Amino acid sequence: MRKVYPDARAALAGLLKDGMMIMAGGFGLCGIPESLIQAIRESGVKNLTVVSNNAGIDGVGLGLLLDSKQIRKMISSYVGENKTFAQQYLAGELEIEFNPQGTLAERIRAGGAGVPAFFTKTGVGTQIADGKEVREFDGAMYVMERGLVADLAIVHAWKGDTEGNLVYRKTARNFNPMMATAAKATVAEVENLVEPGTIDPDHIITPGVFVQRILHVPNATKHIEQRTVRKRTQ
Repeated sequence: MRKVYPDARAALAGLLKDGMMIMAGGFGLCGIPESLIQAIRESGVKNLTVVSNNAGIDGVGLGLLLDSKQIRKMISSYVGENKTFAQQYLAGELEIEFNPQGTLAERIRAGGAGVPAFFTKTGVGTQIADGKEVREFDGAMYVMERGLVADLAIVHAWKGDTEGNLVYRKTARNFNPMMATAAKATVAEVENLVEPGTIDPDHIITPGVFVQRILHVPNATKHIEQRTVRKRTQ
Protein backbone atom coordinates (compact mmCIF):
# COMPACT_ATOMS: atom_id res chain seq x y z
CA MET A 1 0.00 0.00 0.00
CA ARG A 2 1.44 3.35 -1.02
CA LYS A 3 1.46 5.74 1.94
CA VAL A 4 3.12 8.84 0.48
CA TYR A 5 0.77 11.57 -0.78
CA PRO A 6 1.74 14.60 -2.90
CA ASP A 7 0.32 17.30 -0.61
CA ALA A 8 -1.61 17.87 2.60
CA ARG A 9 -4.98 18.12 0.90
CA ALA A 10 -4.51 14.75 -0.78
CA ALA A 11 -3.22 13.18 2.44
CA LEU A 12 -6.42 14.16 4.26
CA ALA A 13 -8.85 13.32 1.45
CA GLY A 14 -11.74 11.19 2.70
CA LEU A 15 -10.68 11.43 6.35
CA LEU A 16 -12.32 14.70 7.40
CA LYS A 17 -15.90 15.16 8.56
CA ASP A 18 -17.84 17.62 10.68
CA GLY A 19 -17.92 16.86 14.40
CA MET A 20 -14.87 14.59 14.43
CA MET A 21 -12.12 14.38 17.07
CA ILE A 22 -8.60 15.24 15.91
CA MET A 23 -5.36 14.85 17.85
CA ALA A 24 -2.77 17.45 16.83
CA GLY A 25 0.82 16.79 17.85
CA GLY A 26 3.46 19.22 18.99
CA PHE A 27 4.48 21.13 22.09
CA GLY A 28 4.02 24.87 21.92
CA LEU A 29 4.97 25.59 18.32
CA CYS A 30 7.61 22.83 18.23
CA GLY A 31 6.77 19.83 16.08
CA ILE A 32 3.31 21.00 15.04
CA PRO A 33 1.81 19.51 11.83
CA GLU A 34 1.39 22.94 10.27
CA SER A 35 0.76 21.87 6.66
CA LEU A 36 -1.99 19.49 7.77
CA ILE A 37 -3.58 22.13 10.02
CA GLN A 38 -3.67 24.53 7.07
CA ALA A 39 -5.32 21.87 4.89
CA ILE A 40 -7.95 21.25 7.58
CA ARG A 41 -8.70 24.97 7.62
CA GLU A 42 -9.05 25.06 3.84
CA SER A 43 -11.37 22.03 3.89
CA GLY A 44 -13.97 23.97 5.89
CA VAL A 45 -14.73 21.04 8.19
CA LYS A 46 -16.34 22.33 11.41
CA ASN A 47 -17.53 21.52 14.94
CA LEU A 48 -14.22 19.82 15.66
CA THR A 49 -13.02 18.48 18.99
CA VAL A 50 -9.24 18.93 19.04
CA VAL A 51 -6.89 17.20 21.48
CA SER A 52 -3.65 19.13 21.84
CA ASN A 53 -1.33 20.09 24.67
CA ASN A 54 -1.84 23.72 23.70
CA ALA A 55 -3.80 25.80 21.20
CA GLY A 56 -0.97 27.36 19.22
CA ILE A 57 -0.79 31.15 19.12
CA ASP A 58 -2.86 33.71 17.25
CA GLY A 59 -2.55 33.01 13.52
CA VAL A 60 -0.16 30.05 13.89
CA GLY A 61 -0.81 26.35 14.40
CA LEU A 62 -4.22 25.57 15.84
CA GLY A 63 -4.74 29.32 16.09
CA LEU A 64 -5.68 29.11 12.41
CA LEU A 65 -8.61 26.82 13.18
CA LEU A 66 -9.68 29.02 16.07
CA ASP A 67 -9.62 32.07 13.82
CA SER A 68 -11.99 30.33 11.40
CA LYS A 69 -14.13 29.02 14.30
CA GLN A 70 -13.87 25.43 13.11
CA ILE A 71 -13.12 24.14 16.63
CA ARG A 72 -16.06 23.50 18.95
CA LYS A 73 -14.12 21.96 21.85
CA MET A 74 -10.49 21.79 22.99
CA ILE A 75 -9.09 19.04 25.22
CA SER A 76 -5.87 20.64 26.38
CA SER A 77 -3.42 21.32 29.16
CA TYR A 78 -2.08 24.80 28.42
CA VAL A 79 -3.68 27.52 26.30
CA GLY A 80 -2.22 30.73 27.72
CA GLU A 81 -0.54 32.00 24.55
CA ASN A 82 -3.67 32.40 22.44
CA LYS A 83 -5.84 35.53 22.83
CA THR A 84 -8.41 34.25 20.31
CA PHE A 85 -8.84 31.13 22.42
CA ALA A 86 -9.53 33.22 25.53
CA GLN A 87 -11.96 35.50 23.71
CA GLN A 88 -13.99 32.61 22.28
CA TYR A 89 -14.08 30.78 25.61
CA LEU A 90 -15.23 33.85 27.54
CA ALA A 91 -17.88 34.52 24.89
CA GLY A 92 -19.24 30.97 25.25
CA GLU A 93 -18.22 30.06 21.70
CA LEU A 94 -15.65 27.42 22.67
CA GLU A 95 -15.83 24.51 25.09
CA ILE A 96 -12.73 23.54 27.09
CA GLU A 97 -11.83 20.31 28.84
CA PHE A 98 -8.72 21.13 30.84
CA ASN A 99 -6.35 18.34 31.86
CA PRO A 100 -3.19 18.36 33.96
CA GLN A 101 -0.38 17.88 31.46
CA GLY A 102 0.66 14.45 32.74
CA THR A 103 -2.95 13.29 32.82
CA LEU A 104 -3.47 14.41 29.23
CA ALA A 105 -0.34 12.58 28.11
CA GLU A 106 -1.45 9.41 29.89
CA ARG A 107 -5.00 9.62 28.52
CA ILE A 108 -3.55 9.65 25.01
CA ARG A 109 -1.03 6.89 25.75
CA ALA A 110 -3.74 4.77 27.34
CA GLY A 111 -6.01 5.17 24.33
CA GLY A 112 -3.22 4.03 22.05
CA ALA A 113 -2.52 1.04 24.28
CA GLY A 114 -6.15 -0.05 24.39
CA VAL A 115 -6.62 0.94 28.05
CA PRO A 116 -10.11 2.45 28.45
CA ALA A 117 -9.47 4.10 31.83
CA PHE A 118 -6.94 4.48 34.64
CA PHE A 119 -6.69 5.97 38.14
CA THR A 120 -4.40 8.84 39.15
CA LYS A 121 -3.84 10.94 42.27
CA THR A 122 -3.59 14.11 40.20
CA GLY A 123 -6.67 16.28 40.58
CA VAL A 124 -8.23 14.53 43.58
CA GLY A 125 -10.11 17.07 45.70
CA THR A 126 -10.16 19.69 42.92
CA GLN A 127 -12.52 20.66 40.11
CA ILE A 128 -10.60 18.22 37.92
CA ALA A 129 -12.33 15.37 39.78
CA ASP A 130 -15.86 16.79 39.57
CA GLY A 131 -18.26 14.22 38.12
CA LYS A 132 -15.60 11.50 37.94
CA GLU A 133 -15.27 8.29 39.89
CA VAL A 134 -12.92 8.55 42.88
CA ARG A 135 -11.68 5.34 44.50
CA GLU A 136 -9.36 4.43 47.36
CA PHE A 137 -6.27 2.31 46.76
CA ASP A 138 -3.86 1.45 49.59
CA GLY A 139 -5.17 4.25 51.75
CA ALA A 140 -4.96 6.98 49.10
CA MET A 141 -7.68 8.46 46.87
CA TYR A 142 -7.45 8.33 43.08
CA VAL A 143 -9.62 9.79 40.32
CA MET A 144 -10.55 7.81 37.23
CA GLU A 145 -9.62 9.25 33.84
CA ARG A 146 -10.70 7.88 30.47
CA GLY A 147 -8.29 6.99 27.69
CA LEU A 148 -8.61 9.00 24.47
CA VAL A 149 -8.97 7.63 20.95
CA ALA A 150 -9.45 10.13 18.12
CA ASP A 151 -10.88 9.78 14.64
CA LEU A 152 -7.67 11.29 13.23
CA ALA A 153 -4.17 12.07 14.47
CA ILE A 154 -1.98 14.57 12.63
CA VAL A 155 1.70 14.50 13.61
CA HIS A 156 5.02 16.00 12.56
CA ALA A 157 8.26 13.98 12.39
CA TRP A 158 11.85 14.96 11.66
CA LYS A 159 12.50 11.84 9.59
CA GLY A 160 10.42 9.02 8.20
CA ASP A 161 10.56 6.34 5.55
CA THR A 162 7.97 5.57 2.91
CA GLU A 163 6.57 2.76 5.10
CA GLY A 164 5.67 5.26 7.84
CA ASN A 165 8.42 4.54 10.36
CA LEU A 166 9.03 7.85 12.15
CA VAL A 167 11.78 9.61 14.11
CA TYR A 168 11.16 12.78 16.14
CA ARG A 169 13.66 15.31 17.46
CA LYS A 170 13.83 16.68 20.99
CA THR A 171 10.75 18.63 22.15
CA ALA A 172 8.70 17.40 19.18
CA ARG A 173 8.79 13.98 20.85
CA ASN A 174 6.55 15.11 23.73
CA PHE A 175 3.11 14.41 22.21
CA ASN A 176 3.56 13.35 18.58
CA PRO A 177 4.56 9.68 19.24
CA MET A 178 1.70 8.84 21.59
CA MET A 179 -0.87 10.58 19.40
CA ALA A 180 0.29 8.57 16.39
CA THR A 181 -0.89 5.41 18.18
CA ALA A 182 -4.19 6.75 19.53
CA ALA A 183 -6.36 7.38 16.46
CA LYS A 184 -8.31 5.43 13.89
CA ALA A 185 -6.13 7.03 11.19
CA THR A 186 -2.76 8.78 11.48
CA VAL A 187 -1.33 11.20 8.93
CA ALA A 188 2.30 12.27 9.37
CA GLU A 189 4.14 15.15 7.81
CA VAL A 190 7.85 14.37 7.54
CA GLU A 191 10.77 16.76 7.02
CA ASN A 192 13.21 14.14 5.72
CA LEU A 193 11.66 11.31 3.72
CA VAL A 194 13.89 8.28 3.07
CA GLU A 195 13.60 4.78 1.68
CA PRO A 196 12.81 1.75 3.88
CA GLY A 197 15.89 0.31 5.56
CA THR A 198 17.62 3.69 5.75
CA ILE A 199 16.65 4.36 9.37
CA ASP A 200 18.40 2.31 12.05
CA PRO A 201 15.64 0.16 13.60
CA ASP A 202 16.84 1.19 17.08
CA HIS A 203 16.12 4.83 16.19
CA ILE A 204 12.51 4.33 15.09
CA ILE A 205 10.07 5.85 17.60
CA THR A 206 6.74 5.28 15.81
CA PRO A 207 6.54 2.01 13.82
CA GLY A 208 4.95 2.34 10.40
CA VAL A 209 2.05 0.07 11.36
CA PHE A 210 0.50 3.07 13.14
CA VAL A 211 0.80 5.46 10.19
CA GLN A 212 -1.60 5.31 7.23
CA ARG A 213 -0.53 8.36 5.21
CA ILE A 214 2.65 10.44 4.82
CA LEU A 215 3.32 13.93 3.50
CA HIS A 216 6.83 15.22 2.69
CA VAL A 217 7.46 18.76 4.04
CA PRO A 218 11.15 19.45 3.31
CA ASN A 219 10.96 23.18 4.10
CA ALA A 220 8.94 23.16 7.30
CA THR A 221 8.80 26.52 9.07
CA LYS A 222 10.35 26.59 12.56
CA HIS A 223 8.38 29.12 14.62
CA ILE A 224 9.55 30.61 17.90
CA GLU A 225 6.74 30.89 20.42
CA GLN A 226 8.49 33.34 22.75
CA ARG A 227 11.75 34.88 21.66
CA THR A 228 14.06 35.42 24.62
CA VAL A 229 17.42 37.10 24.08
CA ARG A 230 20.20 38.10 26.43
CA LYS A 231 20.85 41.82 26.82
CA ARG A 232 24.17 43.02 25.51
CA THR A 233 26.66 43.96 28.21
CA GLN A 234 28.23 46.67 26.06
